[in-house]
Amino acid sequence: MALPWTLHGDGKTVGAQDVVGPGERLNWPLTIGIGAQHVVAMFGATFLVPLLTGFPPSTTLLFSGIGTLLFLLITRNKLPSYLGSSFAFIAPITAATATAGMGSALFGIVVVGFLLAVIGLVVQLTGTGWIDTLMPPVVSGAIVALIGFNLAPVAKSNFAAAPLTAIITLAAVILSTVLFNGILGRLSIFIGVVIGYLAAVSFGEVDFGKVAAAPWFGLPQFTGPANPFENPAVFGLLPAFLPVVLVLVAENVGHIKGVAQMTDAKVNRYTGRALMADGLATMLAGFSGGSGTTTYGENIGVMAATRIYSTAAYWVAGIVAILLGLSPKIGAVINTIPAGVLGGVTTALYGLIGIIGVKIWLDNKVDFSRPVNQFTAATALIIGIADYTFTIGALSFNGIALGTIAAIVIYHLMSWVGRLRGTDR
Repeated sequence: MALPWTLHGDGKTVGAQDVVGPGERLNWPLTIGIGAQHVVAMFGATFLVPLLTGFPPSTTLLFSGIGTLLFLLITRNKLPSYLGSSFAFIAPITAATATAGMGSALFGIVVVGFLLAVIGLVVQLTGTGWIDTLMPPVVSGAIVALIGFNLAPVAKSNFAAAPLTAIITLAAVILSTVLFNGILGRLSIFIGVVIGYLAAVSFGEVDFGKVAAAPWFGLPQFTGPANPFENPAVFGLLPAFLPVVLVLVAENVGHIKGVAQMTDAKVNRYTGRALMADGLATMLAGFSGGSGTTTYGENIGVMAATRIYSTAAYWVAGIVAILLGLSPKIGAVINTIPAGVLGGVTTALYGLIGIIGVKIWLDNKVDFSRPVNQFTAATALIIGIADYTFTIGALSFNGIALGTIAAIVIYHLMSWVGRLRGTDR
């Protein structure tokens, strides 16, 4: 069977102004090298999610690789993307696991994936206009921002466990972004973790006992989701997961628009397929013990730096991730990263998630002189940061869920009343 890529030029060289499109590739040694670079780009963020949530790292890596290959198949090799662990899941997973165990969190992940796949099917049939109407930039920016800032107490508790290690890690993250150019500058989180980890080893904070006992090759730990009909309390945890659907929609749509801008506007027609693919990949991970997935901005950065958008490189990256997931020893090494390192890196990382929401406002020139925009953002952020909670029977809504609901309801209610009364200019 013929492979779906054509060779770009001689396959060895890329001109300064050349772009290697999604349907092209370089020769296989170079393609493998580019694919390995994508693995490095996604690795730092992807392995952090299982570390922060208590999920098995090897399982998460395995299903991020499988999800990436599934994504490429469903989008017909037209959309270069890597599906890594989504940070939007961290808060609801943490809350669900602490309340009702890992199985309840996996059930939430499965439901999110199902809803995302359904939205993808609707978008495939109707287009993306209704998404832009439901979540204009002031709303989507507020939702993304409050998810990041809601996690601040988690970062603080890890930081307090080993302050010196955390400070070293945070300093390494910050300095590496300005000390290095190109791809190294984009790997500041990964570099910070490595430096912080070495510091933690020197301070005697790392226990290697389980690493020596772990085999090099083997299946990772598989865990199934909880059955809500056996334990109805699991249904009560769903409200915390539902806002993640909106975040994943925003992340995927933004990713596709970015790729389309760098390659070809025709890529936008695959938005529905991309949402369906990410939804199915998230469901697959949730059914097996892995974390939910999303398209990765880190890998967009690699493409922007190299001007190589070949989906062949992503097949390589997905296969490499699968192989890493089949090594329990690598998973054991990742699990040795201590709280101080996590505290340092998440102090920056969670804040950056919040700032991405602010960037959405800036990029879209949100007019904060309008009261509707002021109250939408202000109310949602306070609810998310303070982690307001509201309980009705078995259902419990946390700050992320309530903040998301507030952003959508306040914006559309104020806009409707303003138009009706002529007070919103």
